Amino acid sequence: MSAPSNPIENSFELAASRCADLTPLVYQRLFEQHPETQTMFRSQGSELVMGSMLALTIEAILDFAGERRGHFRLIACEVASHDGYGTPRELFIAFFAVIRDALRDLLGDEWSPEIAQAWDQLLVEIDAFATIPA
Repeated sequence: MSAPSNPIENSFELAASRCADLTPLVYQRLFEQHPETQTMFRSQGSELVMGSMLALTIEAILDFAGERRGHFRLIACEVASHDGYGTPRELFIAFFAVIRDALRDLLGDEWSPEIAQAWDQLLVEIDAFATIPA
């Protein structure tokens, strides 16, 4: 099997070959870097919510970094939605960097300069996209 030409997609495929579920890795990192987020996930069933949120976020990331068929629009919608929950926009955007960092740690030596550059660019583009007024 050859690696996808899209470095973002490649990073997720490499991660999937090493880890069946990124959810614990991502949320552990989120809670370490942003302890204030732990109170957002203290209700019964939070594990399902976290898994679902991460799956939707990954789908949006892959679409944003790829063909932009529509799933990427979830990012802008969720910025507004999370604003309604009182989540600062900066914290919402930081979640994407948390995902990147979890992948980087998981991939270790396979985290190539090409993947790093693609993720850096993606985070800049997501930040700009999420800032566009509705």
